[in-house]
Amino acid sequence: MITSETSCAGQGRTLKAYYAAPEGSGPFPGVLVIHEAYGLNDNIRDITRRFAGQGYAALAVDLFSERSMLLCMFRLFAGMRRNSFDHEGIRDLQAGLTHLAQQPGVDAARLGAVGYCLGGGLAIGLACADQRVKAIAPYYGANPKPLEAVKRACPVVGSYPEKDFTTAQGRALAAELERNGVPHDIKFYPGAKHSFFNDTSARAYHPQAAEDSWQRVLAFFDTHVKSSGLA
Repeated sequence: MITSETSCAGQGRTLKAYYAAPEGSGPFPGVLVIHEAYGLNDNIRDITRRFAGQGYAALAVDLFSERSMLLCMFRLFAGMRRNSFDHEGIRDLQAGLTHLAQQPGVDAARLGAVGYCLGGGLAIGLACADQRVKAIAPYYGANPKPLEAVKRACPVVGSYPEKDFTTAQGRALAAELERNGVPHDIKFYPGAKHSFFNDTSARAYHPQAAEDSWQRVLAFFDTHVKSSGLA
């Protein structure tokens, strides 16, 4: 496996990033990993490596780069409320997607995205804004506004706790995707808490939900990202 701390050009600043890819020349499908409110930490780096271990080139960008976390959180949430599909966070992610697509051995026609909480909401917004994304995997994220925009989204595999402040968001997302005929797999996990995929959090981590959701994401991405456009 090849890993590196790297960077890419964001909106008027340089975004720190972490890259992981399989050994070899490819071509590899790509996955953009979008962090939750804790930023680009060791947990997100580990997830990026996990995707690389499954045959993907994966890139995680730090949306808090060169700014205070609180300022970035305010700007991201404000941007999501004003225009879920065209704000600084989405443009930074699009820059990350471009950087990922330009890496040696990466197949720019096979790109997906996964996001957690804050990153889950951003992943849905990105899917509506950028047709390069072939599938997304939002975890316990907020929906974009207006939700009707997901009619132009790529296929979605979403994972939510059964009782959480994001549960209603997941149910509304599933209903809207169903209404518009967008391929999707949305699942709710009894007993799981918010951030259940984060195995560095003793309070939130739910091993069974985390493993089941991981296998669902891999299967879904295998169909809609890894095998996309292949004969």
